[in-house]
Amino acid sequence: MEENPSESEKGTWKLSVDGSSCITGSGAGLVLTSPDGWTLEYALRFKFKATNNEAEWEALIAELTIAKHLEVQKIEASSDSQLVVGLANGEYAAREDIMLKYLSYFQSMKSAFKSLKVLKVPRAENARVDQLSKLAMAEELEKS
Repeated sequence: MEENPSESEKGTWKLSVDGSSCITGSGAGLVLTSPDGWTLEYALRFKFKATNNEAEWEALIAELTIAKHLEVQKIEASSDSQLVVGLANGEYAAREDIMLKYLSYFQSMKSAFKSLKVLKVPRAENARVDQLSKLAMAEELEKS
């Protein structure tokens, strides 16, 4: 018996991520929303230099780690990074060692979930997590 679309989506958590990098540092914004609308928001500041794509991976992996600890079974993740989404979905091949390492770690995490989809969204639809990633980096400027 096939599940109808509404049944297959039942229990799916929505995850939005955005990584950001500039000369002063790098960070990420994460938003995790439960099926009933309960939301967790995070602004992470990284203590290491990261490119935008590395920051996107860090954001996705951090969010999946949180979801795993919450024992979430079904996730629909969204990112505005064409590269990260393409790698995660097997549409692109990793060419750099660092991207291979991120992809390998991501693939090892997938087994913790019953269902994990990674979708590409336009940057405009990722506004909240973009704000959070910028907030994380802004705090770096506040340090004296």
